[in-house]
Amino acid sequence: MVQVVRIHETGGPEVLSLDDIKLGSPGPGEIRLAQSAIGLNFIDTYQRSGLYPLDLPAILGMEAVGVVEAVGDGVESVKEGDRVAYPMQPGAYAVARNVPADRVVAVPATVDDRTAAAMMLKGMTVEYLLERCFTVRKGQTILFHAAAGGVGLIACQWAKALGATVIGTVSTDAKAELAKAHGCDHTILSTSENIAERVKEITGGRGVPVVYDSIGKDTFDASIASLAPRGMFVSFGQSSGMVASFNPGLLAQGGSLYYTRPSLANYIATRGDLEMSGRRLMEMVGSGKVKINVNQTYPLSDIVQAHRDLEARKTTGSTVLLP
Repeated sequence: MVQVVRIHETGGPEVLSLDDIKLGSPGPGEIRLAQSAIGLNFIDTYQRSGLYPLDLPAILGMEAVGVVEAVGDGVESVKEGDRVAYPMQPGAYAVARNVPADRVVAVPATVDDRTAAAMMLKGMTVEYLLERCFTVRKGQTILFHAAAGGVGLIACQWAKALGATVIGTVSTDAKAELAKAHGCDHTILSTSENIAERVKEITGGRGVPVVYDSIGKDTFDASIASLAPRGMFVSFGQSSGMVASFNPGLLAQGGSLYYTRPSLANYIATRGDLEMSGRRLMEMVGSGKVKINVNQTYPLSDIVQAHRDLEARKTTGSTVLLP
């Protein structure tokens, strides 16, 4: 029997349940992983609440790191004793689990367990956002909302490594200092400043070529207004709620703007894309250009409080659950 966190119904953090389940041997193409650290992400709260529907009961969690305990038939890419991590594999809230061998990546000795667990989903998200969804180039100025969050702190460092100037929105003065310490050139206090006006002021009236927005409803208007003509609005989350229906004419009025709603799953769907994204992430972290801040840890048994703190925006950087 292994301990897992499941939901039997959707709702608030109180629906999270610690259960013991039987774990069988890995099937063909699978590995059994003894997990040492698990990443906590906003997508977990979307699934728990029902915003992203799951078949119930469901084990939550999307990323973790651990040691391979057993391999199924046909597995040649990894062996027992290997240290591996994965993103975007539902069911991570568990002491041990079986996962497809072709969806894990090797973790080098230079990256510790907590860092690896915290960086897979967030780090690969930053990789595809800055390197592939919109290719950030040296000399550009970008706007990144929630700059002091787990994704935001990685994005600020990654964008600086690419030679960009980073404008980041934050909700408190303390978070502004945190973002600046991680490469954010200009911070905007979203609770008291007009975001679009400040962006135009910083950019000499031009606006930015790209806005990365994981907040959603509360920042949609400001994001559109902050873009330069032919700029791209990248909506990759909705922590404040989903964006309401809008008139596509707004994109024309803003100067032939682009609107995209990407997801990490599509950008690492093939084994080749997964390996490329993982390699870029490991290189960025290994080189020291990107540092992963694990600012909170919770035992897996304290999952309810972890979700409450995440949704209340009491956390900064990345959060890890410890089995």
